[in-house]
Amino acid sequence: MSSNVRKGRVIETWAAAWDRGEVDALDSLLSADYRRRSSPKEEGQSLTEFKASILAARSAFPDLVTTIDEIVAEGDRMAVRWHSSGRHEGSFLGVPPTNRSVEVDGATFARFEGDLVVEEFVTWDPRSLLAAIGIISVGEDR
Repeated sequence: MSSNVRKGRVIETWAAAWDRGEVDALDSLLSADYRRRSSPKEEGQSLTEFKASILAARSAFPDLVTTIDEIVAEGDRMAVRWHSSGRHEGSFLGVPPTNRSVEVDGATFARFEGDLVVEEFVTWDPRSLLAAIGIISVGEDR
């Protein structure tokens, strides 16, 4: 599969899952043995757990939109730089809706086997999300 076709599949699948909540679209991109990690030492999320986390995020942020800013692909690897935005309109981590706008950004590094992603490493700053909905406060520089 060419890198342009692979990139197109990722863009279409992310829009379906993250922007519209059609998480079963991930079945055509992610392996049944898929793992999503934020650290090489952790077990990470399975495909089922990842789908549930997207649905939970969309429940709290029903207008959630994830934009892919850049994709770089080489061989069986792909790097995706992204940002997401939405309004906190449902309970999230036990925090009632604040109606605050939130924007986070990050990067996802994927490894393919054939046409399917088997593993992803995701990096982002969850503090920006937690601060935006008021769970934590971020001190100002002095």
